[in-house]
Amino acid sequence: MSMMMPNISEAEWEVMNVLWETSPITANEVIAALQEKTDWKPKTIRTLLDRLVQKKAVGVHQNQRVYTFYPLYSREECRRAETESFLKRIYGGALKTMLVQFIQEESLSEDDIKELRSILDKKPKSR
Repeated sequence: MSMMMPNISEAEWEVMNVLWETSPITANEVIAALQEKTDWKPKTIRTLLDRLVQKKAVGVHQNQRVYTFYPLYSREECRRAETESFLKRIYGGALKTMLVQFIQEESLSEDDIKELRSILDKKPKSR
């Protein structure tokens, strides 16, 4: 999408995950799905849905008295925006620094290393 990606809080991500799995979906269905994995009250979940609508991350269809909600951005678009934000905030936009830190601090299996090498080998070289 061409418009600026809204900032989504950690709690709002939980709501978005439900919408990405099944949408369009009613508020009551979102509440039921989230109450299976959180201790949030229905009012809290409705507030989160309202915030996502206000941020233009979620759209609403009204069919008579029933409102259904759906994501306006794909999961991948939100992940990409969140990754860029994290990279800028924490690493000053330096991808190499972040990757080096993660690789040095994580224990990688031989398969992980092979997969990373394969990804890097396929990546076109930039100037």
